[in-house]
Amino acid sequence: MASKIKIAHLAGPNATIQNTPPLVTSNKARRQYGLPLLTDIEGKATPFDILRPQKLAAPAVLYVEQFSAHPLEADAADLYGPPDGFLSPNGKFSTERQSDRDRPVYRIEIGPEDGCYPLPYMARKADGGPWSGDGIAPSAPRHQSRQPFMPDGRRTFEEIDRFGIGPDGTGNMIGRRADVDFYRIAPSGGYMKGRPVDEVADDGAAIAPEVSGKDFFPYRPFHLAMSPPRMTLALITNMTRRILAGGKYDGAIWTQGSPRIEETLYWFNLALDVTVPICGNASHRYHGQNSNDGPQNIVDSVDYIYSRVWADCGGRNRAGVVLIESQRVFAAREVMKVDARPGGFTVTGGHGGILGGAGGRGGGAVLRYIPVTCHTYLSEVSVPKLPPSTEGIIRTGGRIERVRVPVKDGDGDLLASAIPNISIIKDSSYSEDDYESDPDQHVDIAALVDHKLKTTPLAGFVLEGLNPYGKAAATSRTRALARAVLMGFPVVHVGRGNTEGFAWPGGLFIAGSNLTATKARLLLMLCILKLGTLPTARDPANPDSAEIRATEAKVAAYQAIFDTH
Repeated sequence: MASKIKIAHLAGPNATIQNTPPLVTSNKARRQYGLPLLTDIEGKATPFDILRPQKLAAPAVLYVEQFSAHPLEADAADLYGPPDGFLSPNGKFSTERQSDRDRPVYRIEIGPEDGCYPLPYMARKADGGPWSGDGIAPSAPRHQSRQPFMPDGRRTFEEIDRFGIGPDGTGNMIGRRADVDFYRIAPSGGYMKGRPVDEVADDGAAIAPEVSGKDFFPYRPFHLAMSPPRMTLALITNMTRRILAGGKYDGAIWTQGSPRIEETLYWFNLALDVTVPICGNASHRYHGQNSNDGPQNIVDSVDYIYSRVWADCGGRNRAGVVLIESQRVFAAREVMKVDARPGGFTVTGGHGGILGGAGGRGGGAVLRYIPVTCHTYLSEVSVPKLPPSTEGIIRTGGRIERVRVPVKDGDGDLLASAIPNISIIKDSSYSEDDYESDPDQHVDIAALVDHKLKTTPLAGFVLEGLNPYGKAAATSRTRALARAVLMGFPVVHVGRGNTEGFAWPGGLFIAGSNLTATKARLLLMLCILKLGTLPTARDPANPDSAEIRATEAKVAAYQAIFDTH
């Protein structure tokens, strides 16, 4: 008999896949307390209460009418065994039929130990009114709003196993193949009043009150949305490396908001020196919403990890980090969200990116293509291959000086303070102010350069230019960025949008291959941590030939990484 696999679930920020629709007070409760009913467009009470998963407080006995699970069950009544008994019109149960009006029923004993049951939502607000949204009123402040996001993956995975139905009519689609441990890496929901007494951290310590935007990152209620800052990359990298370092897990599942997950997965693909698969999962519809796509994406990731189609002959992951969505396995480097619907991801670069499939009626997972770019344990910019410190630039007085910047601490963890500040500059045709091509017209670049020299020793730029070459349409913008390069800032050129070609290499600029601007930004961050900033010319506006050659030599080292990652 095959053994279960062990998976780590890593809860990430802004994750629709762990977000639920608002808990709205049911009509059953509204009738009980004399509150306005939920109605249809004609003003009539809606015929059904929606049911929300909730825990029983005490055991109960239910009687379920035989042949009520499907309209045509009774059509095959001769194939069924007898019911548990009969229920009279006045509700009395008997193991024998007492009259023709008795209904055949199954007797079911349910209890708190069974897990959640779908039931009408009976809660009201503190003032006695019905809940109709996340807050006590539209645009209510944080302390007057509920959280729709799960604090970690426990409840989400439990409900998938409890309520999810496979094509064979069975459930437990996660639990029958895998045991899962749950980690809050940069979660979407948090314990603002501290974790309850009966829920403590894995190490037994109680959790202190958490702050939205610092300890967890929701996007709903929308007016209270919070996004993680760039130093969060160090946190999620260090935590994920520690979790996966000991060989305890056969793989991991990372959940995050669908517009953001493509960047995190590519960062993991570059920075993590792991040999087990990491599957990214997102959802375009809330957990529990009609036709929600999230649960199946998670189940397909479990099946993918279980299948071991990702393993090479040595058992190491040959496919790198992947996104699994709508039964497709995307390479982290090439995946991109293009629409807010199930199936709303595509590949970028025009040269593949869908490695295979997972799930579906055929079951199982299959890979047809393997990435040739460096990833995870093969990456030249993974955390173990980064130096303890690197060289940055800072303006002191009127001069640009070289400074050493710590990259990792004594334990080999990536320092949050080291994460480079990379700005994306977008270019377009007909953007010159005049016929002079004066680089000083680009006050945005000048302001960013000045800010970075004051605040961030490790910094650079990505130019999203002409497609696919990556070059700026405006000569003046090229000159402004060339000046930044000769100050020490690496600048990457990429084509705009979903480019199908490759940016041109050469000269002072790094060609970003067929990467999108957002992904080139991530690779540039890690390249700066590994290689340091570029040489600085005495007069960046008028460099001599030796200074240009020195810069081009350093750019070539960057280019070698961009060509292979």
